[in-house]
Amino acid sequence: MQCYRELSTQKVNTAVALGFFDGLHRGHISVIQPAAEERKNGLTPVCLTFNQSPKSVISGTEIPLLMTREDKVGALESLGIEKTFFIDFESVMSLGAREFFESVIAGRLKAKKLFCGFNYRFGKNAAGDVKALGELCAEKGIELAVAPPYKIGGEVVCSTLIKQKIADGKIREANLMLGSPFGFSAPVTHGKRLGRELGTPTLNQDVREGLIVPRYGVYASKVTLQSGEVFCGVTNIGVKPTVGGKIPLWETWMPNYSGGELYGQTADVRLLDFIRPEKRFDSLTELKNEILANSRAALAVFDKQSA
Repeated sequence: MQCYRELSTQKVNTAVALGFFDGLHRGHISVIQPAAEERKNGLTPVCLTFNQSPKSVISGTEIPLLMTREDKVGALESLGIEKTFFIDFESVMSLGAREFFESVIAGRLKAKKLFCGFNYRFGKNAAGDVKALGELCAEKGIELAVAPPYKIGGEVVCSTLIKQKIADGKIREANLMLGSPFGFSAPVTHGKRLGRELGTPTLNQDVREGLIVPRYGVYASKVTLQSGEVFCGVTNIGVKPTVGGKIPLWETWMPNYSGGELYGQTADVRLLDFIRPEKRFDSLTELKNEILANSRAALAVFDKQSA
């Protein structure tokens, strides 16, 4: 997939998926997948999105995200999008709805078919809605497909709701809405080696800046190493109160891994289920026993979800 940071005039007609698409959850997929399928009708599948969260820019406050840019690129490519424009939101936020539509969508992108969610907004002060977009499309002979709300268990799937579930430790519910486990890829860094002393050496990773932070505690996880090998993980997220930690960490022990050190390699860690909240233990022995108990719970979850 080709990625661009600036808009350029396309030479071919396109099918465009519109949205910020934080997390690429099931609702987003219902917008993006039909756009990708327009390849069979001779249109180039395109995604028009932004470098920054529009809500963050407008509010002036950093809003945590559900996925890294790298994961978003990979997900869009896997869905069949051929070109993605990650444009600067500030460069277009002052354009009126009609101006944005005519200059960007109908003009530079040469859109012949548009895809968006039921709550899509566009133009200065988010003045344009799907009704206005439909009217503009009718003027230009562009077809518009609006995806209805995607519901699971009576709840409308949206990024805000998923973030709340992750913050509450309801990772299974969040993953169901995302359509894939929440997590990220990052290099393995050096830690204090306490896990090694306990017989449970961990992968230490810096929490990716800007991502939503899950509820502190222990999770069953799926770990994919740079080699492609997959292991069950016991992932601890928090400040490690038993040993006087203060800085939030993301560290994972793989009970069935017996290979060498992985420092500097990239590991992909995805959370599968919440096991227990963070707590302080009276001794390292008590902590080790708890870690072993957590590993049994994590292996049961991993085996069930891998079956």
